[in-house]
Amino acid sequence: MGERETARSGQLKLSFIPKREIDRIRGAPMNRFARAALLGDVFRLNTLYMIMRAGSGHIGTSFSAMDIVTWLWTEEMVNPNEFEKSEADIFFSSKGHDVPGLYSLLAGLGKIDFELIHKLRRLNGLPGHPDVGTPYIAANSGSLGMGISKARGMAFARRLRGERGRIYVLTGDGELQEGQIWESLRPAVNGGYGELTVIVDSNKMQSDTWVKLVNDLGDLEARFRSSGWEVARCDGHDPRAIHGVLSRFKNIKDRPQVLIADTVKAKGISFMESTSFMDDEGYKFHAGAPIVGDYARGVGELVEKINRALGAAELAPLAVEEVEIPPRVPPEGSPERLVDAYGDELLKIARTRKDIVVLDADLSPDCGIGPFRKEFPERFLECGIAEQDMVSAAGGMALRGLLPVVHSFACFLAPRPNEQIYTNATEQTKIIYTGTLAGIVPGGPGHSHQSVRDISVMGAMPGFTLIEPANE
Repeated sequence: MGERETARSGQLKLSFIPKREIDRIRGAPMNRFARAALLGDVFRLNTLYMIMRAGSGHIGTSFSAMDIVTWLWTEEMVNPNEFEKSEADIFFSSKGHDVPGLYSLLAGLGKIDFELIHKLRRLNGLPGHPDVGTPYIAANSGSLGMGISKARGMAFARRLRGERGRIYVLTGDGELQEGQIWESLRPAVNGGYGELTVIVDSNKMQSDTWVKLVNDLGDLEARFRSSGWEVARCDGHDPRAIHGVLSRFKNIKDRPQVLIADTVKAKGISFMESTSFMDDEGYKFHAGAPIVGDYARGVGELVEKINRALGAAELAPLAVEEVEIPPRVPPEGSPERLVDAYGDELLKIARTRKDIVVLDADLSPDCGIGPFRKEFPERFLECGIAEQDMVSAAGGMALRGLLPVVHSFACFLAPRPNEQIYTNATEQTKIIYTGTLAGIVPGGPGHSHQSVRDISVMGAMPGFTLIEPANE
């Protein structure tokens, strides 16, 4: 029986650290920097448990941001996200993929019911992406790039209401490909929003490849400074370094600040870390639950690391709890996988239609276009996390006689570049837009990834034919 089948049969035990153990560690007499680093690994282990139990989620970015988030919530912020208080610091993630890590922390700190760690991506549980319906979540996420603008709006409102406190926004370096990020920088300086601190989780990766291979961001420090921001850089896995930068930022009152935190995707489990695991197929631990063997190895590494830290502090070893993995029930029969079938057909047609080119917005595996990319790399354009740029580039290709096939999730492709799609349509060229995962699937990531408006927002396009498959 293979690893995946073993998991379905319930033979695998999943390990998590119970609340009483987290309380023991939090209350132990330790150096606060050592305690924050230790808690970061504790929350990593519970994050891994949550993702494995759910069968989906984002390990890489949850782990890369964990030391930053842990330091902020346990040592740095005043009344974190206690919105009813007139003096409270606010934290939210603009990128959103890291929310399993934040949930693990919130449960461990007693901010949300600890039993919710068993209900990631489940009804009446924790959504797959941040949602303000969950306690202590300050803002929703969906399409990337919105966070700094939202933070400026929050700061404006707080000033008007006479409230005090800092606002911390976490972004990803892949997210910096979004144009709205750069639109938001100068207005924050013009308004003198010194209470605004942005932290870039600079793990150098977007989904399954390096940021520099898709859209090299260049000298980030210089780019932020040129917009008038106060800039610092440090090791994003060193609580002492993070504290040093944030302490200095608090004395800057006249302009916003940005900390570029150098991190490693999936930090904490050696073989999952981006610096250790790349091959021709790309990085493997951006999204989804690991296979059973990798999960077991990962738990082993984290437990060993935590126990070393506990031993150094003369504390008893970790006591974990185990539960059986919920059965993964396959659908009856063997339905065709729609995305894979689409990718196969696209490749078949492209072998005879030499004018077909494929564009992607950092979602190649989810759109079924990996085989096309491998066979026709010269006819494939990875546009990164920038749907508007991608659609306009397709418009230029169509004006010069190519047939572009544009790909993203339907929830991002229909609304965000809607004006660009309209302009392309007015030029009366032919372009195919493929929005995968349309409708109310997938359920796991939450409402931000469910496309329930694509028919309405695309239906008014001139000369547009809209096809919406209902099932396999």
